[in-house]
Amino acid sequence: MYIGNQNTDLNFQKNRAIKIMGIINCSKESFYIPSIKISKDDISSYTKKLEDEGANIIDLGGMSTAPYLDTIISPEEESRRLVKAVKAIKRVSDLPLSIDTPRAIVAENAISHGVDIINDVCGLKYDDRMAEIVAKYGVKIILGAYSKRQISKGDINSTYRILYGSIKKAIDSGIKNHNIILDPSIGFFRQEGKNPFFTKINIPWYLRDLHIISEIKQLTNLGFPLCLSISNKSFIGEILHLKPEERLLPSLILEALAIINGINIIRTHNVQHTAQMLKILNRFDNIQI
Repeated sequence: MYIGNQNTDLNFQKNRAIKIMGIINCSKESFYIPSIKISKDDISSYTKKLEDEGANIIDLGGMSTAPYLDTIISPEEESRRLVKAVKAIKRVSDLPLSIDTPRAIVAENAISHGVDIINDVCGLKYDDRMAEIVAKYGVKIILGAYSKRQISKGDINSTYRILYGSIKKAIDSGIKNHNIILDPSIGFFRQEGKNPFFTKINIPWYLRDLHIISEIKQLTNLGFPLCLSISNKSFIGEILHLKPEERLLPSLILEALAIINGINIIRTHNVQHTAQMLKILNRFDNIQI
């Protein structure tokens, strides 16, 4: 394993490279207030802070897709926010940039300004043009686990099948294998929600999330790098009755377990602490990471 700012080396096929993806939300509606940065100066300075703390990638959100929030905005407004943020980041950093969007027109606008990764929580299944855009420009794609159909239970086998469907769609659309990354979409399997970007299930979401994390190693059998976003999320709050800003310790414990079991990218609000955790894990020769 290696850590630190490996900037443009995103070839996960060569080695087990654990990357830290730092989150910046340029959407004021996002659930984790410390990650919200609106002005260009704030976005630039926060980017440098995350880079100094150990971020290898920056993930930008222009519209919150959290199922429990009523936060849908127009594609034009989402694009405006993201393009402004991309420009602000590129004036201070060369880190690879990811944007968190399920909408193809937003993705294309961001790619035209130099974005390297599209983080689609809907795994190419919400917007029919997304696969075409990703294939056309040859960028990397994070395929979130997502089904338009309600599923009876949120077990690892269901998640495996859902991700396999996105992989097939990606490859059939001309997306290269080395550009595919998978995400089991912690927090996006719900009994109900306020937007179309989640999968309906018949069990409480926090039970599904715990199960997926406990069985995450099975997803390595799909043969693609894995990204996991669990920091400060609502399932931790539900189980421990903690506010978002109080969820650091359980977030780090769960991230460590996920890394030991095969995760390649940790998408996190807590870059400094996650980097410290990785340095500790790297000291143990008997932990295979």
